[in-house]
Amino acid sequence: MYVIRLPDGTLRVPQSVLLDPDEGTDEGRIIAQAYVEVRPGDPDYDRLYEQSLTEEELEEKRQGWRDGDEDLLRQFEEWKAGRTEE
Repeated sequence: MYVIRLPDGTLRVPQSVLLDPDEGTDEGRIIAQAYVEVRPGDPDYDRLYEQSLTEEELEEKRQGWRDGDEDLLRQFEEWKAGRTEE
């Protein structure tokens, strides 16, 4: 997850939460990932701003991953086709 910079300057910062079940219950752990908003003036704002991406930059990054996945899938299919069944 990335720090996302919104047009108004607000940062959406990923935060993970791990909650262990209460004693004596059979329920498992709860793991969640969410974003918290950090605004200018927050003590961590400048540090987080440096590593933030706009929503457009994040989408470009995702598109690059998808494009790269096509090449990787093609290479895997070629490799798989070249193998003989055992």
